[in-house]
Amino acid sequence: MENQVKISSVILAKNEEKNIARCIKSQLECIDEIILLIDEETVDGTLEIAKSFPEVNYFLVKWEGYAKTKQKGVEKATHDWIFWIDADEVITKELCDELNEFKKSVPAHKAYKVARKAYFLGKWIKHSGWYPGYVTRLFNKNFAYFNSNEVHEGLIVKGETGKLENDLEHYTDPDINHYFEKFNRYTTLAAEELFKAGKNASLNDLLFRPFFVFIKMYFIKKGFLDGLHGFILAVFSSAYVFTKYAKLWELKNRK
Repeated sequence: MENQVKISSVILAKNEEKNIARCIKSQLECIDEIILLIDEETVDGTLEIAKSFPEVNYFLVKWEGYAKTKQKGVEKATHDWIFWIDADEVITKELCDELNEFKKSVPAHKAYKVARKAYFLGKWIKHSGWYPGYVTRLFNKNFAYFNSNEVHEGLIVKGETGKLENDLEHYTDPDINHYFEKFNRYTTLAAEELFKAGKNASLNDLLFRPFFVFIKMYFIKKGFLDGLHGFILAVFSSAYVFTKYAKLWELKNRK
């Protein structure tokens, strides 16, 4: 029986030579078209690796922010159904099999969310509010588009969102140095987004918000069950919130 549905994937990559081959290989058995957008400022071997996969349609692009650049990838896709995946993520065999079954069906929804499992400092995080960590990744491009968030962008879906059963794996932070490279970039983007929205940074934001993030992740979301990894993650996450609002305070004072 010929598939009724075909799926294009959209990947963004900048200096992802350590991840991109693993990401591509995970898609070969279930994705019909792979669209890879490589930031033109990439200086490592990402492009050469992409060229080694004949299944990949790669494009060098100018960075326009996460959401706008991903939307460019959606526009390049020839199929209506899109699976948005980051370069440090992997479609598991179980999820791949599920997508192949999906392609034989008549989709009941306009988009589908998937549970994402994160690999943090050498361990799969099973609690801490990170798992199952559902994210909407499979969608019909005629009924969904990316929002304008500068960081942690997401989809706006016109219609109901269903749920896939199997996990997407996220190799998020192999070491602490990598975590803080992202930390600095993301907190800056988040602070700029708050600034554009006219938000202020008060002593309460700097004092209480980080504290409650730690309490929520480590105790309420049972991060303590993730061992020392869960404790470190809760501390880092509270520091993220503190730094975001500190940078917002700095922007307000600078302006």
